[in-house]
Formats: sequence, structure tokens, C-alpha cells
Amino acid sequence: MCVIFGSCALALAQQSDKKTSPLPDAPKSSTAQRKNFFARWADFYRQDWSSPGPSTASEPAPARRGLPSPLDSPPFPNSDWSYGGSPVIGEPDGNTYPLMTAINGAKSRTKLYGWLDPTLNFSTSRNSNAPEANDVNSNRFELNQFVLYTERLPDSVQQSHVDWGYHLTALYGTDYRFTTAKGYGAGQLLDDRHQYGFDPTLEYVDVYVPQVAQGMNLRLGRFISVPGIEAQLAPNNYIFSHSLLYAIDPFTDTGLIATIKMNDQWLVQLGITVGHDVAPWTSDAKPSGTACLSYTTKSVNDNVYLCANGINNARYAYNNLQQYDVTWYHKFSKTVHMATESWYMYERGVPALGGAIQPETGANPAYCLAGEQRCTAPEYAVVNFLQKELSLRNFVSFRSDFLDDKKGQRTGYATKYSENTIMWCHWIGSTVQIRPELRFERAWDQKAYDNGRKHNQLTAASDLIFHF
Repeated sequence: MCVIFGSCALALAQQSDKKTSPLPDAPKSSTAQRKNFFARWADFYRQDWSSPGPSTASEPAPARRGLPSPLDSPPFPNSDWSYGGSPVIGEPDGNTYPLMTAINGAKSRTKLYGWLDPTLNFSTSRNSNAPEANDVNSNRFELNQFVLYTERLPDSVQQSHVDWGYHLTALYGTDYRFTTAKGYGAGQLLDDRHQYGFDPTLEYVDVYVPQVAQGMNLRLGRFISVPGIEAQLAPNNYIFSHSLLYAIDPFTDTGLIATIKMNDQWLVQLGITVGHDVAPWTSDAKPSGTACLSYTTKSVNDNVYLCANGINNARYAYNNLQQYDVTWYHKFSKTVHMATESWYMYERGVPALGGAIQPETGANPAYCLAGEQRCTAPEYAVVNFLQKELSLRNFVSFRSDFLDDKKGQRTGYATKYSENTIMWCHWIGSTVQIRPELRFERAWDQKAYDNGRKHNQLTAASDLIFHF
């Protein structure tokens, strides 16, 4: 029954590698030991919220094998330049969570943790914010995510023996529409159009083999599609809302991927999946290849991550996108860095809008040339995030985003889009995040916002992530 309880280890496993230490004079009396589960849980939050700031005088960070982390986490989502499909090879699991502290004093390698993510948005659109994500419903207070992870990370710091791990995720909320894959209970969205739903977003096992190069991780199961700055799970992102680039690219893949650390600077990934956002037992599944290459400079100021993702014959099927992605991270100073991503995607044989061939349920037709029953539908996009760390509990982020949905197959409208967002993230302790933002976007070639009624959209929104 563990499948009910899991969540986004992909990025939280890459967050802070500093353990939450007991206070030097913490009482160890029998009275403290007799505290019940709820009292221990409350004590974690009481100490976390009353602390004046992240401690730099606590016990030394666990040993790490590889280059130093370029970023502080918190306040940023990750301490390392991100790559998907694997935990960070060489990074210890130093994360401590409130729920596990209450259960067993955070003494086990298997961990239960998660978060609640309620959100609020005000929009100039009345009917829908689409293609904006994840606050697609305009002028609403919603529960976007209630997530629970069950996770055991392999020990990839040591190089003496094979180790293993696993991850199970349960996600409930309005954001299930952005993780749903055909064959994994997708009918609640594709057929029934439910506003709230459940999705077993991540279900995989990891096997770490230290004898290959400087370590290889094999991941088998359903995992987040590997390239990209953003991810489906709320704490893994700089900004509450998502870029247009993210909103229409693949979400999850099912298959096997190998991540090989060649040395401290080079990393290679090779994988085979059944395509994007489909289960192996669906008619849309087809063998698809993934290949990625990551390079980090010795200074850790730059990282380039190249991926060819889900490559096959490109013939039309549910979300059978051929994606070629590049991400560049650059650190200007201790407190300023940016992340830039661009991709080109396409799919062949997409049914034409108004033609005789019906598209897949939940997918859009393409604006093909007159007389064409099918056509190739390409799209390209680029996004840049610029971050400034104000303190270990605060940062601001500015995002610029451009998308050209040339045949309208991803958004339903054949138009160019632009989007700009500014956001402030504030942490309360290490367990609560507040992320208010202001966002403006435009569809340039035709009206695409508010279900085709408007060229422009302005939203003011925020989420609050409560970690447990």
C-alpha cells in the first residue's frame, strides 16, 4: 500500500544536505522520551520556526564526493545544478523531515515526507488562465498539491558496494492534470474532467553501481521526464506558476534510464522508455530513446545539459513528442545566478483541425494547410530565470519566456506567446514557503487567453508550501 504515500524525491533529495541538529542543551530526560508522536511533531515545528536563521555552527555537513554545491538550499529549490532521472551521484542524504522525526527520530533510511500547497490567484481572465500552469483555473483558491513521498535513497557517496533505493509518490489536488499519464488513471481527467484528482506520479527503484566509472545509477519505473529547469512538484521550482515552455512539454516517462558519472565534470545518461505520459500497457506506448550529456566547469559557475528525449519514429500518438532540449546554468556571484532552457519539439501525422480524423482524447488537432488531413506539428520555446539571494530565507526571481506553437497542437491556438513573471520567495524556518508573484503574458498572432477571448492576461498569485 506504499503506493499511496510518496512524493518528489527528484528535487527534494537534491535540496539541503545539512542535517537538523538537536539543540546543544536539548533535554534527554525520561520526560522528553515519553512525548507522544504529535508532541514530537509539534516540537520539530516549534524549534524550526523559533530559530533565528539557518545555523552555520551545527555539526559538519556529511561527506560529499565531487564538486562543491554551487547554491544555498534553502532558499533555492536545489543546491546543485539539476539533472533528472537520478539522485545526485556523490551527494549524501542529509535531509531531515518533520514527519520522520516524529515517527522515529529520523533514524531510518526509508523516509516519509511531503507537503500541502494551497494557492490563490486573481486574473484578468474570467473563464480560464490556460495555457498558464499550474493555476489554470482563474480567480480561485485551490489545493494544488497534497503530496506524500515514501523514499529510500541509495548511498552513492561510498564506492565499495552496490546499493539500492526506491521512491513512491501520491499526489492529490488540481495539479494532477499536469502529471496525469494515459494508463495511470487518466480517465478522471481525459474522460470525466474532474477538477481534483489523484496521480501516482513517481514510482521507481534505483540501483547504484559504484564499479562503473565514478558511479552509475539505474532507475526503473515511472519518473519525471529528465530535461528541464522546472518540475511537477511544487518545492522543486523557483516560481509558483510555470513557464509556457514547461506547461506543454512532456511530464513523466516510464522505462529504464542509466546515469553515469564519468568524473566530477562530465555525466552521461542513456535510457529507453515507452514514450511520454503513457503507461507500457497502452496502445500509444512505443520504444523511445533518451540520451543526455551534462558538463560542469571546475569553478561550478557553469553547467550545460543537453538532452534528446523520447526519440522514435515521431508518428502521431498520445503526447508522442520528439524533444531536443538544452539547459545552461550560470552563477554570476555568490548570490546571483540564472538558468536558461530552450527546446524544439515536433510530432508527425497530427490530425488536422476540422478534418475527418479525430485526435486523441485530451489532445489538440493541428492547424494544417487547407486540404491536409494530417501534418507535422512543430513548436519551439526558450525561458530564462534570473535569481538574487537576499538571505538564507529569501530570494527573488524574474522569468522571461517565449513560445511559438506553430500549428497550435500544444495549446490549441497557432500563435506566438510571451510571458514575464516576478516572484519573491520567503521561508519560515525550513518548513514553510510563501511565493507571491505578478505575471503578464500575451498571445501575439491571435486571441488565446480566456478560452480565445483575449490577447493579454495579467495574474497576481501566490502559493504556500507547508512541508511535513
